[in-house]
Amino acid sequence: MPLYKTITPNSQTVVKLWKITESFDDLMAPLTLKPETLKRVLGMKSELHQRGFLSVRHLLAEFGYEDADLFYDKNGKPHLKDGKQISITHSFQFSAVIISNGIVGVDIEKQRDKITVIAHKFVGYEADYLDKNAADYIKKLTAVWCVKESLYKLFATPGASFKNCFLVIPFELKDEETVAWIDYEDVKYRYLVHFFEFEGFTCAFALGEE
Repeated sequence: MPLYKTITPNSQTVVKLWKITESFDDLMAPLTLKPETLKRVLGMKSELHQRGFLSVRHLLAEFGYEDADLFYDKNGKPHLKDGKQISITHSFQFSAVIISNGIVGVDIEKQRDKITVIAHKFVGYEADYLDKNAADYIKKLTAVWCVKESLYKLFATPGASFKNCFLVIPFELKDEETVAWIDYEDVKYRYLVHFFEFEGFTCAFALGEE
């Protein structure tokens, strides 16, 4: 089983990453899925998405959970029946799950030049410090997206704008962490977000409110 990486940022939080090398059948065989979960995965048109979805169930097993322990609210935010906080992500051949006693969010994205095409949709305040001519521009842009996506998953509030409600403080890639804010309906929330690069991907995870 290709558990790729385990990170323990604090005593109450664990992040696990999976490298998806198995076939759909190999991923499916050992799993026990709820009927609605099985219907959902079989209805997916992309095998890549199916394998990502199933790899998350394997990550749950690494934490000691089963598919039956997981459910989603009306906004699509995942929850665990025991009350622990969880966030889930998958992108191409990697997936990740973070579980904590406190509120959390996680995201993985592949570093690709095409992110510049949508940058105007999620870069607001950050344009003041992002240098489009810098050699690391794509990597920093991907990090900003990951940070904001992790915050969005954590916040799970429809209508919160990536561009205007999520603010990422200036950072350097070598720092592997930054402070980010959610500014929504005149209330500001401050978070510490960790990020790191691996095999052409970026992962970010946001930890509770400081």
